[in-house]
Amino acid sequence: MNIRVISALAAKDLKLYFSDRLFAVVTVLGLVGYIVVYFLLPATVDETLGLGLYAPDMPPALEQLLSQADVDFLRASSLEALRQAVLDGTVPAGFGLPDDLMARLERDTEITVQLYISPDVPQEFVEIYEVILHEFAFAFSGQPLMIETTEIVLGPDMAGAPISPRERMLPLLTVFVLMVECLGLASLISAEIETGTLQALLITRLTMVGLFVGKGLFGTLFAFAQVVLLMAITGGLFHQPALILTALLLGAALVTGVAFLIASTGRDLMSVMGWGILAVLLLVLPTLAILVPGLASNWIRAIPSYYLTDTIYRVITFGVTWGDVASNLLILFTFAAVFLALGVVVLKRKFQ
Repeated sequence: MNIRVISALAAKDLKLYFSDRLFAVVTVLGLVGYIVVYFLLPATVDETLGLGLYAPDMPPALEQLLSQADVDFLRASSLEALRQAVLDGTVPAGFGLPDDLMARLERDTEITVQLYISPDVPQEFVEIYEVILHEFAFAFSGQPLMIETTEIVLGPDMAGAPISPRERMLPLLTVFVLMVECLGLASLISAEIETGTLQALLITRLTMVGLFVGKGLFGTLFAFAQVVLLMAITGGLFHQPALILTALLLGAALVTGVAFLIASTGRDLMSVMGWGILAVLLLVLPTLAILVPGLASNWIRAIPSYYLTDTIYRVITFGVTWGDVASNLLILFTFAAVFLALGVVVLKRKFQ
């Protein structure tokens, strides 16, 4: 394996990549656009009070009192609808009143109220919601009522650590940057197969191993350089930089393997783009679970990009260490190795 030949191959790929106006423009403008979007997003969390409410037996006096309150109430048609509203982020919290509310009020017995809380609601806001409930109960009845509040956190409890839109969006932007380079590398390889350039290169001193090492290094380092630039400008490298860089490098290797697979399945540029867009949609799904926590499900862990986005999100947001995300890095490394190996095998069969 000749280092000089591989370096020349990588330099040739870089020049050929930017000779394609489409990907040259998408790469440069896309990276600038992602950074602009990041800085346009709010840097702080909107902590205004909103509250959902389910009351199957709503006293008219209480309904009138709620309509005059400063708190923004959302009336839910059922407990399930109330839970879904909290999960979707429509309201940060919601009260579920018992079905026999009026009977309990008449008997002057204890009232059990369920308080559904979004994972990122600060603890002080939870206390405020409970105070609001007791204040409404006193205003409605004219005397303190025996109310027991049962708190139910819908999702992982992140009280005390509200997440800004910028922090939620950064993993999504990272995956977008990586996938644009994945599409570019896949189209580059596909074009070289169609024109016979790869077969011609093998006539020279370049070996099959050297060819794939050169392609893999170019794709990985090119994608890695861009996400590092994104992280550096947005401040993502301020948190555990070595850990973030390791995760980004593994993510770049992963999308390079995906690019090999896309190039091997596509017959021309249009089919490469079709498969590439499908891959983008699939790999972006784990980031949507961060933007909308209610979307998170166990099946999403089967998508390789989950372990990249989860690592970046937890490191930047919660300051976790190597030990906390070691399993993520190991799984991400395994996925990257499998996709690279599978991509090389399939791609090799295509043009041999």
